[in-house]
Amino acid sequence: MMDLHGAAGAEWLHRLPTLVAECARRWSLTVALPFPGIGYSYVAPVAREGVDDAVLKVAFPNHEFTSEREALRLYGGCGAVRLLDADPDRGALLLERLQPGTPLTTVTDDEQATVIAARVMRELWRPAPREHSFPTVGDRAAGLRKLRDHYGGGTGPLPTALVEQAEALFAELLDSMAEPVLLHGDLHHGNILAAQRRPWLAIDPNGVVGEPAYEVGSLLRNPWPQPWAVPEIDCILARRLDVLADELGIERARLHGWGLAQAVLSAWWCIEDRGRGWEPAIAYAKALASIRP
Repeated sequence: MMDLHGAAGAEWLHRLPTLVAECARRWSLTVALPFPGIGYSYVAPVAREGVDDAVLKVAFPNHEFTSEREALRLYGGCGAVRLLDADPDRGALLLERLQPGTPLTTVTDDEQATVIAARVMRELWRPAPREHSFPTVGDRAAGLRKLRDHYGGGTGPLPTALVEQAEALFAELLDSMAEPVLLHGDLHHGNILAAQRRPWLAIDPNGVVGEPAYEVGSLLRNPWPQPWAVPEIDCILARRLDVLADELGIERARLHGWGLAQAVLSAWWCIEDRGRGWEPAIAYAKALASIRP
C-alpha cells in the first residue's frame, strides 16, 4: 500500500480497522477474517441478518475504486459479482459472495479455461456509456510515454525492440479500433470465480472503455508468475490466441497485437508502481513476439 500511495497509504492502513468497524455498523455486519493473499484492499466474508453471506471490500478511495463501483453497477450482476451496496466516502463495497468461489486457475486444462474466460468476456461487454469517467484504452497506452520520459527517451531495463514494437502496435490498434464497449480491464484467471447462479463470474473490474479485442491482454499474461519456467509457453499462448479468436469472433492478429503491447505496458507499470517485478511481463511479451500474428 505504501509503495503505491506513500504517506496517504500509511494513513489509510492506520484508519482501516475503524473503517471496517464503521461499515459493520452501517450494514449490520458480522465480519470474519479477511481472505488471504489479497493485494491492496481489505476483503473479508461477512454475514448480516436476513441476507445470504456477502463480502466486504474496503479499498483506498481513488479513481480505481470509483471505476470498479461504477462498472459493477452497470454490469448489474450479469457476468460479474453483484454489487449490493456501496459507501464511497469509506471506499467500501458490499458484494455478493460467490460460492464455491474457486478461481479459474483450478481448471488445469488450459484450452477449457480459455473458453470459459472468453464466455465471461462476452457476457460482460456492453456499449460504453455516452458520458462516463472510465479510463480509456488510449489513456492506458499513454503509459509508454511516461516510460520514455522517465528514462530520458530511453527504455531503462526493458528491451528497446519490444518497447518500440509495443509503441507501434498501440498506435496502429488505437487508430483502427472497433466500437468501444465497457471492458473489465483486468480479466485474468484469478479474477474469474466459480459461482452457483452462473458457472463462472468476474470480480474486481477495473472498468475501461475500448474495443473488445483489448480485453484479452491480461488473460494472455497469466496465471504463471514465472513464465520462463513453463515448458513451451509460446505454444500455449499461440493455442490461446486460436481459441480466443474462435470464441470471440475477433481477428487473431488483433488479439495478438493487443496482448503483446499490453505485456510491455504491464512491465512498465511494475517499474512505475514498485520499481521492480517487470521480468514476468517481459517474458510474456517475448513469448508473444515469437508467435506468428
